[in-house]
Amino acid sequence: MIYRLLTVMAVLTFSFAFTTTEELDTNLKSTSLERLPAPIAEITSKTSFEIKVANLYKAFSHNNSSIPTMPVFEKAIKGYEQLNEEGKVGKQVLTIIDFGLSSTKKRMWVMDMETKEVLFNTYVSHGKNTGGEFATNFSNTVNSLQSSLGFYVTAETYYGKNGLSLFIDGMEKGFNSNARKRYVVIHGADYAEPSFIKRIGRLGRSYGCPAVPNTIAKDVIATIKEESVLYIHKNNKNYLNNSPMLN
Repeated sequence: MIYRLLTVMAVLTFSFAFTTTEELDTNLKSTSLERLPAPIAEITSKTSFEIKVANLYKAFSHNNSSIPTMPVFEKAIKGYEQLNEEGKVGKQVLTIIDFGLSSTKKRMWVMDMETKEVLFNTYVSHGKNTGGEFATNFSNTVNSLQSSLGFYVTAETYYGKNGLSLFIDGMEKGFNSNARKRYVVIHGADYAEPSFIKRIGRLGRSYGCPAVPNTIAKDVIATIKEESVLYIHKNNKNYLNNSPMLN
């Protein structure tokens, strides 16, 4: 028995004696990596994104009196970054609409991603069949008269029955991909003015378009037209769980 133990120890000693420091270090690293609970690259990437969002939010908070909440902002940045990487962003402007807020609140922010300035913080309407004061129902169906959630890229302008209007192309199949077919566009409207809220108690409603006050519509459209990003948010389980951009 003692002879066998001595033999095993001799073999192990011989093995280590002919193992270089580099090989031993490699083996140790390999073993350590196998024991990690998650891929380092994935953790590092997530941490890097969170730090970037936190720094951006801090910069916007410092420069402006009103910005979206952090959870909404983070989702908007996630989609914005993805669209930017895909080469779909031609203008470094991000517009966020938070339909979780009452229509009596200024729930639309137009944000310059280079200067970290909020260019506009204004009222915006939702669709007639989406809700009264609050937006609750959403659709991608033609003639639904409902708003659509998700990410859009702004396109060209045209003059229609609502005056100067801006096409927005939905980037998410099943949620807003029919925006152009439905003529869901950005335009000005009297029912999006704060004076309408004073008379009725809430903002007026559109046929699904994110309509803005007539008094600033032309300026807003001129600022965001031609390949900037628009994100329309709501804590809607169906959207948040199935959005191609957020998942």
